[in-house]
Amino acid sequence: MNNKNALKVEKLTKIYSKKNSNEIKALNNLNLEVKEGEIFGLLGPNGAGKTTFLNILAGTVIKNSGSVNVWGYDLDKNPRQVRSSIGIVPQEVNLDAFFSPKKLLELQAGLYGIPPEERITDTILRLVSLEEQANSYSRSLSGGMKRRLLIAKAMVHRPPILVLDEPTAGVDVELKKNLWNNVKTLNKQGVTIILTTHLMQEAQEMCNRIAILNKGNLVKLDTTDNLLNSIKTKKIIFKVKKIIALNPKDLDGIKLTYNSNNEVVASYERNKHKIDEIISKIKSVGMEIYDISTDEGDLEDVFINVTKS
Repeated sequence: MNNKNALKVEKLTKIYSKKNSNEIKALNNLNLEVKEGEIFGLLGPNGAGKTTFLNILAGTVIKNSGSVNVWGYDLDKNPRQVRSSIGIVPQEVNLDAFFSPKKLLELQAGLYGIPPEERITDTILRLVSLEEQANSYSRSLSGGMKRRLLIAKAMVHRPPILVLDEPTAGVDVELKKNLWNNVKTLNKQGVTIILTTHLMQEAQEMCNRIAILNKGNLVKLDTTDNLLNSIKTKKIIFKVKKIIALNPKDLDGIKLTYNSNNEVVASYERNKHKIDEIISKIKSVGMEIYDISTDEGDLEDVFINVTKS
């Protein structure tokens, strides 16, 4: 991966003014850069500013201040080049039911002023695994196919950056995997991907780095691995013959919860306690342990920690 920036945002601010003169900062002094060739995740609860951010990139929302540079073009000086460097895949499926995928992509290419001999319609259909449906009516396509057709539509002008807004919202498990694989393939071919999602598993599975937004502020930006390693709390689940509750005073900060199916769940801070210490505490009151499993935690935990504070 080289270090050219696909996107660089500095001090990006967007303020919405409400009637009663209340100002809402949808984006507050946002600084981030996306490297060429990476899959970059943008996470955050609803209202965090993800959509505002994408709309600024798409040119449908005007920023208040700050700079946006896409593929070396400044949004203020070269808005057209910025638009042609990005393909944005919307959340909701908005396709004309009576066009075939092939026809739709040809029309889209026409809108971008791409001459017929330079169009790569068939290549794109292959990339999103729709070559067999190339000439079917859009309305006869399944949900997952429509979703892939939206990705194809955003690619007709061969943008180096593809932005996916909640790409698997309302999509079943099987299709999710399929879409993820498609996106990874595109990325391997050199397309830089920016992905907004509220699904932690999606971010964990797909992204090299992740930015977490909350109320318009960037609260965390790091590699997915570093974020996962930052989780301080570990969980261990013990199956026991019979539950005997311990006095919390004797636990030295380890939290125990007891489940009805003879499970004891211990949550503790990674750097403070060792597993054998916890085991001996549980045994000290006469509980017999016959199975131990761990839960390493996932991005969900990181997310809850950084958006809570």
